[in-house]
This record gives sequence, structure tokens and C-alpha cells, in this order.
Amino acid sequence: MGLVFRSRSKEEKAPTNKVTADLSKQPRDPQAPKGRPTPKRSDAQSQRRRASSGAPLDRKEAMKRQREARRADLAKQREALASGDERYLPARDKGPVRRFVRDYVDSRFCIAEFFLPLAVIILILSVIQVQNIQTISLLLWLVVIVLIVIDSVGLSFRLRKQLNQRFPDTPRRGAVAYGLMRTLQMRRLRLPKPQVKRGERP
Repeated sequence: MGLVFRSRSKEEKAPTNKVTADLSKQPRDPQAPKGRPTPKRSDAQSQRRRASSGAPLDRKEAMKRQREARRADLAKQREALASGDERYLPARDKGPVRRFVRDYVDSRFCIAEFFLPLAVIILILSVIQVQNIQTISLLLWLVVIVLIVIDSVGLSFRLRKQLNQRFPDTPRRGAVAYGLMRTLQMRRLRLPKPQVKRGERP
């Protein structure tokens, strides 16, 4: 009777455990799903390449590195504008032609560099409610404008002549305009900072 009423739970579970063990030992079919999509070969190669080269794997890290690199470049540019180091100057200030133009302008007195302080003085005079003073301020304004135009025209002719002599085979586009714009800035505020003294010819 013991054989008839014995528990069959162990005998029923044993084959299931054996089948599970046998299935785990069998090699997985390559076509069977893995629970995630197989990456494309190009994507896998690019990931391996980024991992080997130390490049950032996510967009946030890439943006952070770009900000740090941009900050470092701006710091180098600021130092170069103060010291005149050609390696880190902005593109508009690089090259022997632009350096010569800066030195040529910085070695001379230009009326245009006094435009801002003169404009402030004339503006103050024009505010005073006295007819004679307002007339004088208007005349001063006209005289300053005429003198700046004459000085700038003469400087542009002389500068263009020097550039043709010194750099005959070098592109000089925009160099004269670059020099004229520099004359409008006060000497102590010019960037890159002057590297020559007044009267010292480049």
C-alpha cells in the first residue's frame, strides 16, 4: 500500500530539472534572440574606436569637452592679444602682413585715435545753452571730421605703398581697412597691444 499512496512530487520534478540542466548545456542557436538587438557593424566599430581613442561615448561628455577646449582657446587668445604671440592670435590678426600693419599704425600719431575723447568734449560743449559755445562745438566737430578724413586718406596711401613694396607676392586684401580701423582705437586700448614705440619704424 505504501507504493500505491507514495508521493509522486519528487518523481515528477526530477525529469523537469534534468531537462533544464540538459538545455542549459546545449549551445545557443546563433539565430535565437538575445534580449537586445544586435548592433550594426559600423556602430560597433565606431564604439570600439571611441573607446580606444579616449573619445567621449555620450553627447553630454562631448559637449563638456568642447566647452573646456573653447575656454582654453579663449584664454590663449587673450594672452596672445596682450603679448603679441602669433600662434594663438585670432585669424583676423594673424600673419606677417597684419603684424606689419599694426606696427606701422602704432609707430605714428593718428588724429583718429583721439576721436573718442574729442567727441566727448564736443558733446559736452554742445549741451551748454550758450549760442557762441554751441557754434564753436559745431565748428570743432567739422574740423575734427575733416582732419580725420585727410589723415586717414594719407595713411591709406602710404600704407598701401609700403605693403606693395614689402609683400608683393602675399595676399593683402583688407589690410588697409584693418589699419584704418586700428587708428580709431586709443593706443592703450588697442588689441593686440602695440609692440613698437611711437617714432620707431617697423
